[in-house]
Amino acid sequence: MKPKEFRVEPGQKVDLKSIDTGDSGSYKAPEEVQGKVDEKLKRIAKLQERLYAEGSRALLLILQGMDTSGKDGSTKSVVRDVNPQGVIVTSFKAPSKEELSHDFLWRIDQKVPARGMIGVFNRSHYEDVLVVRVHEFVPKSVWSERYELINNFERGITESYMKIVKIFLHISKDEQKKRLEERVKDPEKNWKFNPADLKERAFWGQYRSAYEDALSKCSTKWAPWFIVPADKKWYRNLVVADIVQDALEDMDPKFPPPSFDPKTVRIE
Repeated sequence: MKPKEFRVEPGQKVDLKSIDTGDSGSYKAPEEVQGKVDEKLKRIAKLQERLYAEGSRALLLILQGMDTSGKDGSTKSVVRDVNPQGVIVTSFKAPSKEELSHDFLWRIDQKVPARGMIGVFNRSHYEDVLVVRVHEFVPKSVWSERYELINNFERGITESYMKIVKIFLHISKDEQKKRLEERVKDPEKNWKFNPADLKERAFWGQYRSAYEDALSKCSTKWAPWFIVPADKKWYRNLVVADIVQDALEDMDPKFPPPSFDPKTVRIE
């Protein structure tokens, strides 16, 4: 398994119906991958420490997916062993009145991680070509122009100091139904259930089409999309960890050289 297997190549036309949401590669059970996940998370933690110490670049991980696809779970898994000082997680909800008074990228730009940090976006600027499109909050003439604006925005920050990795968690409608039912039945998960999720579920086909366009038009060499099968949480976590580790390995952050000669230091 290599991250490139899940990457959407620039110009590739995405057909989500042709991608198996229940795929788990060559693995059949969670116990087969847990050790691998643990190793990857430990490596991510070491690379994050270097990134934080280096203080010159940042990694932005963007997670998108249908309701219950595992954005929260993926976030908790991938940053499990990371120093909290070096990570900032942002969940984007419906925009506030102030945010709506600016262009759609304004609130995103405020949350882009600083140098040395790993930033995780739980939902993102892509909501402005997803929910906005599906519910016709703005006309097509407006949202259809946003793909290019998004690509230019992402290119701008990657040319500065950022590496961007975008992951679409690909879940089936049947699996979503199962997870919603679990939230209703389990008292400890009731707080996760929102009746509005059922209304959004009715727009499944429209969201799938919107995602296909976003994935096809906004997977670039500087900010690629990865489509991760998400029906099996354990496999999802393995793939997400693998993609993030690969991104950090590619960045290859280094500890900065000391500003003093360690050989001359004597501590009494």
